[in-house]
Amino acid sequence: MNQEVLNQIERIKIKLFLAKDADKDLKVFGSSSHEYILGERVNEEDILKFEKEYNISLPESYKAFLMHLGNGGNSYQNSAAGPDYGIFPFGKNLEEFVYENPENALKQDCKIYPNMSDEFWGELTEKIDENISDEDFDVELGKIFGGILPIGTQGCTYYYGLVLNGQFKGRVVNIDIDRQKPFFAFESNFLEWYERWLDGIIPEKIMKNDPLLYTFTLSGSVNYILEVYFSSDKFEDKYECLRSLLKKDNLDSETLDILLKQFYLTSGRERQTLLQILTKFDYNRAYDNLLAYSKENLLVVFQFVFWYAKDKSADWLDVIRENVSKINDEETFRFSTYLLKEMNIDYGSIIIPFTTHLNEEIRVTAYYSLGQLENKADYLETFIIGLNDKINRIVHTTLQALDGVKEEKLLKHYKNIAERFPIEQDNILINLNNRLEAFGLTNETVKKIQD
Repeated sequence: MNQEVLNQIERIKIKLFLAKDADKDLKVFGSSSHEYILGERVNEEDILKFEKEYNISLPESYKAFLMHLGNGGNSYQNSAAGPDYGIFPFGKNLEEFVYENPENALKQDCKIYPNMSDEFWGELTEKIDENISDEDFDVELGKIFGGILPIGTQGCTYYYGLVLNGQFKGRVVNIDIDRQKPFFAFESNFLEWYERWLDGIIPEKIMKNDPLLYTFTLSGSVNYILEVYFSSDKFEDKYECLRSLLKKDNLDSETLDILLKQFYLTSGRERQTLLQILTKFDYNRAYDNLLAYSKENLLVVFQFVFWYAKDKSADWLDVIRENVSKINDEETFRFSTYLLKEMNIDYGSIIIPFTTHLNEEIRVTAYYSLGQLENKADYLETFIIGLNDKINRIVHTTLQALDGVKEEKLLKHYKNIAERFPIEQDNILINLNNRLEAFGLTNETVKKIQD
């Protein structure tokens, strides 16, 4: 192992201590689980045995981490300290990307690469959406995620993978097992990626006191990140720079001025990320551009406002009203309801049109949102439509939404549900009985009442 790698190991040891000290309250996402703890190191013999068993060669940077820093810990599935929920224990969680036969998938050639086209990804994944057997499904997963070792999870369907072979061996790649197109991390190897995570936690003032310790990875000082951003002509590099800026606790006005100018000069995902940064650090500076961008992408604007400026939700009431007839996807509608709830108003009239939407997910969200209103009893007729919906999930959600509403008018419809569901389906009878309890009835006794 060369001296450069050993020097980096020593830096990381120092930075682990500094990061833990900076995050005493464990506020960084995932830190309350892993607590910056690394388990005992792995010996070289065990690594060689694993490589032989799976017929693979692990990247040197990853092996250096295991042999000189540690393995496993306190986090999710015994993961070690690391980004999000940490680094999986060595040799574990191999089946995260494929359900069967991970040993075959690991030794396959890695087919994905940085900045691959949507067309290439579509061709790689097209067979997985066809009506194929479980066995063929797993074979296709092995082709898609071949040559990638699962090393950690970001939560939900998002994971980190380590490329095991080919031109990009050793690179960390962000994987969504729901098969959105992967994207590669900025760094060239595992240790650089891991060190960047630590740099994102340690306060800028500490970095300035020891600049030599923080000029090795992307998440160093703001000036260093901007230097990388402006010196690269690769979208992937620029995007990672912007993501690093987004993780900072604050950005000064001069930096935001620079980023605002870039916003006007860029397009696509880069421009969108610049708007996200501006919204996070200076909502007022971003407002006019958010308003203009809402004509292009409502969801993104609603997300940025909800994530970074909830207290400004009322600024978007007119925009939501103007777009009621145009909102046709569940995510945009869901975030619009989040903003409406933050406004502390009676938003029932805005929500009602969505309770009969053709999209089932939108109807579920609409009834749930109506159920959050203090004056939800004013919308009894709308809830009655939900109680008679043909979709079980809508009935279930409507029953839950009616918690606290005791209206005799509902009994006829509760009776209909009891007769429609003689046995439990989708927790409908459980929720029906919860509503009937206020009337001293059950799903059996309600059948006896006269309409």
